Amino acid sequence: MTITRRPPAITVTGLRKAYGGHQVLDGIDLRVEAGTVFSLLGPNGAGKTTSVQILSTLIGADAGEIRVAGHDVRTEPDAVRAAIGLTGQFAAVDNLLTGEENLAMMATLHHLGRVERKRRTAALIEQFDLIDAARKPASTYSGGMRRRLDIAMGLMGRPQVLFLDEPTTGLDPRSRRAVWRLIRELVAGGTTVFLTTQYLEEADQLADRVALLDGGRLVAEGTPGELKRLVPGGHVNLRFTDPQALAAAARLLGAGVRDDDELTLQLPGDGGVDSLHTLLDRLSGAGVQAAELSIHTPDLDDVFLALTGRPKESVR
Repeated sequence: MTITRRPPAITVTGLRKAYGGHQVLDGIDLRVEAGTVFSLLGPNGAGKTTSVQILSTLIGADAGEIRVAGHDVRTEPDAVRAAIGLTGQFAAVDNLLTGEENLAMMATLHHLGRVERKRRTAALIEQFDLIDAARKPASTYSGGMRRRLDIAMGLMGRPQVLFLDEPTTGLDPRSRRAVWRLIRELVAGGTTVFLTTQYLEEADQLADRVALLDGGRLVAEGTPGELKRLVPGGHVNLRFTDPQALAAAARLLGAGVRDDDELTLQLPGDGGVDSLHTLLDRLSGAGVQAAELSIHTPDLDDVFLALTGRPKESVR
């Protein structure tokens, strides 16, 4: 059977942007596969929002080759705009209109006919759980409802690529998780999501790949798991059912933190599959059996601090 691979949703080579004498983006290369979530992280002023504005044609780049949904951002901006949706940091919702009217307005801007406009509006209201509030003014909506409506408006044109610039800023944990669920559903349906966020947990939960931007340059890129293995602090925790097994494992495996009360042995490790296989093979070969095994890896907070020298509160 022949498997047809979709072309990348976004490709960026040598992206540069400066304001005055300040180089905001200094030679950025990116590749975002179709139907995935790609998250761009970085401290305040790192260039995340500038990157989104360039990729969505809102501002021009000083240099670089950029293609979004197969179209050149510089020479085919209209085709790019027709293929994307954009939700910024602040909801672009008209408070004087109802949720239904806001969606209908977007449908009109996308030149949808009357029948399609009504059908698409009704479908998005249902998908984003806004049925009860659809005919109420947006000014009465909670923060989570406004954000859901804002994302729904960005999807009216069925975009291939959806840019979400800090979509959950200011939301309570329940509303934030509701937006996460919607993002997962969109990607499952084939949409590509380009996400910037100030919440490292959000990138960890949602992103297939994460890029870390600092000082206008990419300092790391990979899956969340790959990035966590870049910094020290990971370990494997083994628990045994009796002191004899613990003692045997400690003699066999050497350096580690042994807790005789809890019958545990903590060993340095990155949690990779190959290293785990090696560890378990050594135990099995010596006839030592662990009752439980758990893996503890650094989180993206640790990665961010290690690679940028800034605490996570600097992420914007």
